[in-house]
Amino acid sequence: MARSRAAYEYTEAEDKSMRLGFLLIAAGLLSLLGLGCCWLRPALQERGGGGSANCTVLAVRQLGERFACTFSCGAACRGTARYPCLQVLVRTSRSPAPALLHEDERQLRTNPKCSYIPPCARDDQENSENVTYKQKYWKEKVGSQPFTCYFNQHLRPDDVMLKRTHDETVLLHCFLWPVVTFLVGVLIVVLTICAKSLAVRAEAIKKKKHL
Repeated sequence: MARSRAAYEYTEAEDKSMRLGFLLIAAGLLSLLGLGCCWLRPALQERGGGGSANCTVLAVRQLGERFACTFSCGAACRGTARYPCLQVLVRTSRSPAPALLHEDERQLRTNPKCSYIPPCARDDQENSENVTYKQKYWKEKVGSQPFTCYFNQHLRPDDVMLKRTHDETVLLHCFLWPVVTFLVGVLIVVLTICAKSLAVRAEAIKKKKHL
C-alpha cells in the first residue's frame, strides 16, 4: 500500500501542472460569473424587445442648448469644454411617430437629448465645427435615403440607434474566452492525471518483467 501511494505521488512539475489547470478552471468560472452579472445581463436586457428597422431622416437641427464635455491634454491635464446639441429626427418603418436618432447605446446613456457627441476638444469652436459637419452630413449626404437603425420598444420607445454597442460578436466573445479558459484548464488536469496513470502502469509492468 505504501509503495502504491508513493507511485501515485506527483512530481514537482506534475504538481505545478495540476495547479495551473485548476487555476484556469477557476478563472474561467469566475469570468463567466462576473461577465454574466456585470456585463452580459445588462446587454441582453438592452437587446430584449429590440430589433432593426428602416429609418428616414425627417429633420436635422441644432438646439440652442450646449453641453459640457471633458477633454484631455496630457497625463495630468484635463478640462471642460462645451458643444452644441444636434438632433436628428427620423421616422422608422415600425412606427409613423418621429424618433430621436443616437450613435449607439453608450451615447444615448451619456446624453439622451442629443444625437451626436463630438470628440471633446479644448476649443469650443472646434467642437461646434465638428457638430456642424455632422449636421451637413445628415442633411446633404444622407438626406431622404433610408438606412438601418435599431430600437428597443421596452426601454427607449422614442429613441433609435445607428449601431449597437452590444452586437452578436461581442456577446460571442463574452462567452467564448471564459469557456476556452475553462476547457484548457480541464484539459491540462486530465492530461496530467492520464500521463501519471500511464507512467505508474508502465513502471508496474517494468517491475513485473524483472521479477
